[in-house]
Amino acid sequence: MNLIELITATGYVGVAATIFAESGLLVGIFLPGDSLLFTAGFLASIGVFDVRVLIVLGVIAAVAGDSVGYLFGQRLGPRIFSRPDSLVFNRAHVQRAQQFYEKHGPKTIVLARFTPIVRTFAPILAGVGRMAYRKFLLYNIVGGVMWAAGLPLLGYWLGSVIPNIDQYLLPIVAGIIVISLSPSIVHLLRDPAFRTRLAQLVRSCTERVMCARSRGRAPLDRNG
Repeated sequence: MNLIELITATGYVGVAATIFAESGLLVGIFLPGDSLLFTAGFLASIGVFDVRVLIVLGVIAAVAGDSVGYLFGQRLGPRIFSRPDSLVFNRAHVQRAQQFYEKHGPKTIVLARFTPIVRTFAPILAGVGRMAYRKFLLYNIVGGVMWAAGLPLLGYWLGSVIPNIDQYLLPIVAGIIVISLSPSIVHLLRDPAFRTRLAQLVRSCTERVMCARSRGRAPLDRNG
């Protein structure tokens, strides 16, 4: 519900700025692009926005954001991979996006639109790899239209055909977030290093719990 209040308060400018940032700026990895577009489409179905204006601004912001990301990667090049980790930049994210890019090729620019984190780093890697800008722009426009028009239209359609959809909006948005994050979760679970760290964490937590329980039973044992 806070997302609805945020979108309503910031209006078209807030939606467009968020989409632009998530598409081309490193800070975009923290932004809720998928759920924001869907929710904005829903709000358009009840008259808060004009869905046509919303889609046009969303597509422009998405395409422009990816173009900025491409330029960023083209200018900085390999130096991106040598940057130290920080709150915003994480080399693991870049490596994951690179693996995605190597697997899918130029289609990554389209597919990444529907994958958080990869969505932010894919255009940067396209610039690093010196993909021809004409080819990049074509995939950029196709992906931008599919994503920035498709999700608002889905929210608008559901808001128009389902009575009292506002009662179900929170679980729907939660479902969209889960679906959008599922490729990331699958990727992590397939990573042997992540599975090893997860197993170590579970083992450590289990040992601490068992230790705490044994300490809790100790006084009872002494008193017979």
